[in-house]
Order: sequence, then C-alpha cells, then structure tokens
Amino acid sequence: MTEDRIKDKKLFLVGVGPGSSKYLTDLAKDVIRKSKYLIGYKYTLSIIRDLIIPHFHQVYEVTMKDQDQTYIQVFEKMRKNEYCTIPFTGDVNFSESEVVDRLLEIFGNDNVELMPGISSIQVAAAKAKIPLDKTRVMSFHVTENIEDKKRELVRAIQDKKNIILVPRPWNNNHDKNFMQSEIAIFLKKEGLDTSSLMVWVFEFLTTSEEKVFKGKLNELEGRNFSPMSVMVVDQVIRKTYLEFD
Repeated sequence: MTEDRIKDKKLFLVGVGPGSSKYLTDLAKDVIRKSKYLIGYKYTLSIIRDLIIPHFHQVYEVTMKDQDQTYIQVFEKMRKNEYCTIPFTGDVNFSESEVVDRLLEIFGNDNVELMPGISSIQVAAAKAKIPLDKTRVMSFHVTENIEDKKRELVRAIQDKKNIILVPRPWNNNHDKNFMQSEIAIFLKKEGLDTSSLMVWVFEFLTTSEEKVFKGKLNELEGRNFSPMSVMVVDQVIRKTYLEFD
C-alpha cells in the first residue's frame, strides 16, 4: 500500500483488560470515545459496551475467519483524520503479535499506536502471589508450531522457575489443542513428577464468572477449562530482604 493511501488514518490498538471494565485505563477510554470505528471480537467488545455511543460509533464484530476482510474494509472506508480503535483482551503486547503485525501492514507502521493494558498474566501473578521477575511467562496462544515452546516449558520447570502461561485452544482441530489437560499429560511423558508440582488455573479473570483451581499438576489430566484461562506452575521460593547483607 502506498503512503498516500495510508496517510492520516489513525489506528489505536488498545489493551482493555482481562474482562472487567474496571480494568480499563482512562487513556483507553479516551481513544475509544473519539474513534469513529471500533473493531473487535464479541467478548472484547462486551468489555467496552458502556463506552459505545449510538449514532457515532460504527462497530464491527469480527471472527478469526472474517477479521482480515473487515480490517481492510474499514481501512478503505476511513477518511483523513478519522480514528479507529481495536480493543484487545488483556494487553495488546502479549499473545497478539500475529494480529498486530498484520494491522501494521495494512495501516502503516507510523499510523498505528499501541496502548498497553492490564493483562491476565499480571492478574494471575497477583492472585497466586508469584513475582513476575522470577517467572517464565509463556503464550501457546499462537497458530505457529509450538514444539520449541514446549521444550522451553520443560526446561523452565526443570530449572525450578515459576511459570505463567496462556494455553492453546483450537476449535476445529483438537489435535492442535494444548490446554491444561494436554499440558499435564505432556509434562508427565517428559519425565516430570507432575504429582508434586503445584498449579493454579484461573478462568474468566476479573469477571462475575471467575473460577480458580488450585492443586497438583497431575490433577489437570482429563479436566476441561475455558479457553479464557491462565495457568500458573507455582515453584516460588520466598526470600525476604533479611536474608541479604
């Protein structure tokens, strides 16, 4: 696309938190209110529904199948100095790179602004009292091959790291699933003692449907959890400042 076609069309990619509108930042609210076009998945749009202004906002609900067509359609429809916002669940900089890269391609790098939000990773860390600076954070919520990531997961657990991860649901091909049950079975096959590893699973964080599982990793085998979930492997070793000179 030429520079003339993309000039003066502003796109905001905004993290809107894990689910509750209470986790929206004031900055996110401001750009949503001033954007004529809003594009998002059903769940993500539900987080910002109270900010939608009838007769002003043009709202496009998308799915994985039609999102690309909609992004291009809105881009072509936008006029000079008009704004578009695409809200992302959690933080736009985590587990969304495949979509972000495509939008940079369509709208042009200089016309896209990323605005961070509170992620489910941060909320899960707070609830499990896991320090992020001593934790391996991983996302399997990608379409690319995850075999290398799976090896990294094994090594991180062997190295006694805490793990916070987003699993991978795959609606049309269960062989590509890497949800909590598949993770537990995989790690046991890799020789890890899953009966001794403490885990948390958080579903629908910050919403009225929030659920928390706490137990041993082997207990996840055969259990079904929502795609809207985060998993924590808790290997934290507490150390206070009193232990250091």
